Amino acid sequence: MGNVTDASAALTQGLARFFYAIDPLENSFPDHKQVPDIFVKSWPYFLVFMALENLLLYLEGRPTVRLNDSITSLSHGLIQHCGKLIFRGAESAAYIFIYQKFRLVDLAWDNAVTWYLAALGVDFCYYWVHRASHEVHVLWAQHQVHHSSEDYNVAVGLRQSILQGWCGFIFYLPLAFFIPPAHFLTHQQFSLLFQFWLHTEAVRHLGPLEWIFNTPRHHRVHHGANLYCLDKNYGGVLIIWDRLFGTFAPEKEGEEIVYGLVFNQPSFNPVWLQYFYSAHVVHKWQTMEGWKNKLSAVFKGPSWAPGAPWTGREEDKIKVGPRPKYDVSIPTWCNVYLLIHFVVVVLLFQELYVRHLVSLSSYFITKKIGENIDL
Repeated sequence: MGNVTDASAALTQGLARFFYAIDPLENSFPDHKQVPDIFVKSWPYFLVFMALENLLLYLEGRPTVRLNDSITSLSHGLIQHCGKLIFRGAESAAYIFIYQKFRLVDLAWDNAVTWYLAALGVDFCYYWVHRASHEVHVLWAQHQVHHSSEDYNVAVGLRQSILQGWCGFIFYLPLAFFIPPAHFLTHQQFSLLFQFWLHTEAVRHLGPLEWIFNTPRHHRVHHGANLYCLDKNYGGVLIIWDRLFGTFAPEKEGEEIVYGLVFNQPSFNPVWLQYFYSAHVVHKWQTMEGWKNKLSAVFKGPSWAPGAPWTGREEDKIKVGPRPKYDVSIPTWCNVYLLIHFVVVVLLFQELYVRHLVSLSSYFITKKIGENIDL
């Protein structure tokens, strides 16, 4: 009976993490090397959410997820985490170095105030990371991976670029002057878990919570290619940043949201979707005359053109309406094989990850930075 109770408590706690419904002190750590890889441990819950979403859609008589697109999304998630096997959390090293050498205050790691300050700070910085990923062309080249699906379901929450962590780490560095690294690394993971379940059409509206929190309804707008959806609703956990900085847009009743890129790529190849847009940025750089225009082609918005504002002219942006989705029909036996094959790959990856990934940034810091940081 005790084992069943413990298992039930562990299951409840695991699900609660996705909604930030957790005890701050139980999830606070004195040292960054003690922060568990909560995100990887949540993979079984990702599958539970996917199954639950499909069940709800089926019961409502609405289209369920497409296997080809979902496997592509999950493959991107595996690719991103394979990057962690290579980078070993190196993108966090600068944060830890600044905190250990230049922090302005010492906040108690086991104080709830520190926890909530960290949560607010990480979410505020995420807003600017996310906004920059849409308004800086070279960053959009990586972030577009997340927007490349023509579907909108929880699997899309795992569709990320292998270089996404490197694109945004600099925006979090101001927090290093006062937020302990362990809190920073913990809240980064909880933020990602919260955002995972936002990617669904199964949840329509969450009432008054929508004034403060990011919700599936708000995030659907963010993923739309419709003109009114572009560059809107950047918030991670909280939507208040969009309301404060003028980037909020409500979902329009009666207008179908078209998901995906403005110029979609007809492909389910995750490797191609990871790098094709970077080639486009290089091409745009090469076609520009003069260094000013060349640099603008890289660092200004994706829609920028010579003589235009940072994010491009509104009149030049493409109006996207309902369009057929790219799809490939294959025999049922082939779909079954692909599903089984992918499950095996996930299980092997999980084993590889558990055996060889050292917790977060400790490997890189110990081996690469050595005595520059006091461990």
